[in-house]
Amino acid sequence: MQSKHNAQLIPFARQLRKEMTKEERHLWYDFLRTYPVRFCRQKVLGKYIADFYSAKAKMVIELDGSQHYKNANIENDADRTMFLEGYGLTVVRIPNNEVTSNFQGVCEYIDAAVKQSLGQKSKNV
Repeated sequence: MQSKHNAQLIPFARQLRKEMTKEERHLWYDFLRTYPVRFCRQKVLGKYIADFYSAKAKMVIELDGSQHYKNANIENDADRTMFLEGYGLTVVRIPNNEVTSNFQGVCEYIDAAVKQSLGQKSKNV
């Protein structure tokens, strides 16, 4: 398995942090930034850049726009998920339109997923 750190992607990750989508900005500034479990945005993990990443919860949150539901991108996303799960990470995919139309539900879903991940993690220790 490839190293988690890919220095070549760092400049692109920085650019993505500066140019977040409106859904990423909304989720970050209105929920994840102050969430009790720390999340990073646009984190380089191997050959990918995760939208949001929590080391403590071992979780990646990916916000998916409409382009993610086209055939080629469905396969790419499956490969990406499998790669990240290879590190023992849980990948949570959320459609952009859910962030816009059901923000409270998205926050509750993420909160439950993090709590479940932390609960499973403590049982394995």
